[in-house]
Order: sequence, then structure tokens, then C-alpha cells
Amino acid sequence: MDVHEYQAKELLSQFGVVVPKGAVAFSPDQAVYAATELGGSFWAVKAQVHAGARGKAGGIKLCKTYHEVRDAAADLLGKNLVTNQTGPEGKPVQRVYVELAEPFEKEFYLASSSTVRRSASA
Repeated sequence: MDVHEYQAKELLSQFGVVVPKGAVAFSPDQAVYAATELGGSFWAVKAQVHAGARGKAGGIKLCKTYHEVRDAAADLLGKNLVTNQTGPEGKPVQRVYVELAEPFEKEFYLASSSTVRRSASA
């Protein structure tokens, strides 16, 4: 099952996992509106595609002003994001996730996968 980051975070929050506040945007104006509603003064604008390594491919932009949020969303939306998981054609960015961010010194990634084993019936 492929889910976007914002969908996964919504699901995790329903089970009590604390996640940063964020909102989905389909246009640069919606991205700015999301940032104003979230408050704060530092946001991450993240391309929502079913692929990893978005940051390395330029699909995650850190912004300190509403103008930067607008520019980041405009730069990402409607483009194909090419990562090592998408192949050379990339994947189209149809939405971005605007997330309230905190300055950081180090980052970590968490991933999970599972395999369902099937047994033959007698």
C-alpha cells in the first residue's frame, strides 16, 4: 500500500503518535495559507510523491518566510521529482505538505515494512 507522508502522519496521530502540525496544499496560495494557519516562523514544504530520497532530490524545502513558502510550492507543484526510486522519468508532484518545522542539527529517518505470509489450505 502506498500512502503519502501526510496520510501516514494523519493515521499515526489517530493512534496517539505525536507528529508535527501540517497541511496539504495543491497550489502556492494554499501553501501560504497553510503556513499562516500553522503559525510559527519556520516551515518545511515537502513534495508528496510515492518515493523516498525526496530531500536529496530537492523535494523538501525549508522556508523562513511566507514568500519562501510560496516560491517552494511553486517550484515543486506540477514538476516531476526524480529520485533514485522513481527512475529517470520521475513522479509528478500534485500536492505538497506544509509542515511546521523546528531548526535541527541532526535528522533521522524511520521506515517500516511488513511481509504477509500466506499458507496453503488443506
